[in-house]
Amino acid sequence: MSGAKLLLVEDDAALAELLSWHFKKEEYNVIHTSDGEEALLLVKEHRPDVILLDWMIENLSGIEVCRNLRRSSETANTPIIMLTARGEEEDKIRGLETGADDYITKPFSPRELIARVKAVLRRVRPALAGEKLVFGNVEMDTVGHRVKRNGKAIALGPTEFRLLRHFLEHPNWVFSRERLLDSVWGQDSDIELRTVDVHIRRLRKAINVNQQPDIIRTIRSAGYALDTEAA
Repeated sequence: MSGAKLLLVEDDAALAELLSWHFKKEEYNVIHTSDGEEALLLVKEHRPDVILLDWMIENLSGIEVCRNLRRSSETANTPIIMLTARGEEEDKIRGLETGADDYITKPFSPRELIARVKAVLRRVRPALAGEKLVFGNVEMDTVGHRVKRNGKAIALGPTEFRLLRHFLEHPNWVFSRERLLDSVWGQDSDIELRTVDVHIRRLRKAINVNQQPDIIRTIRSAGYALDTEAA
């Protein structure tokens, strides 16, 4: 799971430090807060791949944070694992019904939590579980920086490679031009929105050789998505 962004929302300083250490050892990029309201801001700023969310936190409860995240289309699919001392069945059901993907009761071992995070990411973001990304007949070796379609090598420029990688890591997700600029070019980029369209055209031209179906779907007034239905 090297490079996966993890947001830890936990107000127990000792536990937060312990978990941060263990996840950083597993090469996760860990962001921590003890505050529910700040957690919502950090999600918008950093767009984590997975969220560990304590039930009892400052200003806004974990349940309310979870509910807020599930209401937004941008975070509706972000994996959330609830951390809590509450072990009652009704509390577990409430957490899951609010939108949590998993639930772990304190005390727990960091190893078990890491295993659960990996399991959730494998289900929701399989790209983070390995070095090879596959969608249909498109295959990317993220370490060797090679792309193939139907077994034939495809030459991509650096920006097109990053763009395709982003789509492959989020299959079927719709991304606006603004979101793509932030994710592929970086939040501090001064590049114009129409630049995204230019690179999308270049990417399409490269991967749709030999009359291959177009797997990049254009959604009017919304953006783009990697989608087998696009063909």
